Amino acid sequence: MNKEESVQFAQKYLEDLLSFFGANLTVSSTCDDEVIELSVPSNELNSLLIGRNAETLRSLQYIVSTVLRNKDAELTRVNIDIADYKKQRADRIAKQAHEWIEEVRRTGDSRIVNMNAADRRIVHQVASEYGDIRTFSEGEGYDRKLTIAQASS
Repeated sequence: MNKEESVQFAQKYLEDLLSFFGANLTVSSTCDDEVIELSVPSNELNSLLIGRNAETLRSLQYIVSTVLRNKDAELTRVNIDIADYKKQRADRIAKQAHEWIEEVRRTGDSRIVNMNAADRRIVHQVASEYGDIRTFSEGEGYDRKLTIAQASS
């Protein structure tokens, strides 16, 4: 299926999945940089649909993405946001990153943080705004850590 069909299929499939939770919601969809963006409006089931540490949210993304791959869709990367949870989390992570960077600048000591891939990506983006700061990730899987250091070190 082509890009447009992939987006429409993902949107409909997520709406059907949500109906199993008892949430009959209209999902909005867009396509950015080869990623299908699906947005679920806020509702009384937010905490259930997001889950602890956003595990349910990530599972929903995985299911929709897997079904798209199995259907040989042109687009298979999916990003689902429920009640702007990811956007708000990204804002909090970015704010924290600025604080960590200022601490590294002030003390000269590197900062090592254990974060998931999405959160590490946000910190890398924030750090790219600073010419005197560098970030890098080391380790494998769940043991992967992000280091924030001065560029001169």
